[in-house]
Amino acid sequence: MDRTTYLVIGIIVFVLMLVGGTIGYMVIEGWSFTDAVYMTIITLSTVGYGEVQRLSPTGRIFTIVVIILGVGFVFYLAGSIIQFMVEGRIREILGRRKLEKKIRGQKGHYIICGYGRVGSSIYEALGSKPIGIVVIERDPARVAKLNERNILHVAGEATDEENLIRANVQQARGLIAALKTDSDNVYVILSARQLNSDLFIMARSGEERSERKLIAAGADKVVCPYSMGAHRMAQTILRPTVTDFLELTLMDTTRDIQMEEMPVYPSSKLIDVALQDSGIRKELDLIIVAVKKAPGDMLFNPSSQTRLEAGDTVIAIGEKQNLERLETLLNPNRQR
Repeated sequence: MDRTTYLVIGIIVFVLMLVGGTIGYMVIEGWSFTDAVYMTIITLSTVGYGEVQRLSPTGRIFTIVVIILGVGFVFYLAGSIIQFMVEGRIREILGRRKLEKKIRGQKGHYIICGYGRVGSSIYEALGSKPIGIVVIERDPARVAKLNERNILHVAGEATDEENLIRANVQQARGLIAALKTDSDNVYVILSARQLNSDLFIMARSGEERSERKLIAAGADKVVCPYSMGAHRMAQTILRPTVTDFLELTLMDTTRDIQMEEMPVYPSSKLIDVALQDSGIRKELDLIIVAVKKAPGDMLFNPSSQTRLEAGDTVIAIGEKQNLERLETLLNPNRQR
């Protein structure tokens, strides 16, 4: 049995002793319920007040029994309560230290500021990938959920620079500012950019007019969920088949067909190889939708003579296992 069970059992036994003592005095001495309860309580607690009424010899023997059983039990119960509180606090401290140690060990991870509707949805989407994630959240109820799910997190305000440091922002790859207000997101972006100038920062915007302010603060990308939701609904009406296709390849992780983007590393054997000779279509059965060149130019539906270069990003559609094989070809040092 754990310490909680012992504590519950102790409280139940104490109540039974209180009831038994009360009934005993009422039966032996013929006292009223009030006098019997009062006598039982002062006896168990060893307060030392005088007897309510004169005790008979039998009543005194009964009182001795109550004292012997009750006093020891009261001390045991008090010790159990103290132990419960102390051990709980110690476990909390040790658990927190273990969590902080894991966070300090994170490198190349992503920090999600805010675990509300937007932040939690982002976590679920990123959680399917083998990347590190640390959440910063201030709401106690949401922090409790993070604890239950064993999600790496920092409890506190994301606008507090100290909490960004605790989330190891200096070693992070990216940060997502998904707080409720745009002003809080601006403050987070300013602090994060000062702590890590190479950090990729994406910000949630509650209003479209806030986009320029968020970018000026240092955000690399700004997304307005409301305008995106409206745009998606409109596209579902205008282009339902296209929308279904994009949802199939981008959002439905249960399907084998997916769309992925993969960077081309300098160590790849496909560098300076024409797409028609790379085996991507014939051997891997993948479709190259686009190639984003290092300078930023996007080549849609690239020709068969297009050659890959280090720093390019390949966007491909196909079966998941074949996409993983292509990712290994583009990054031979990738850990599976």
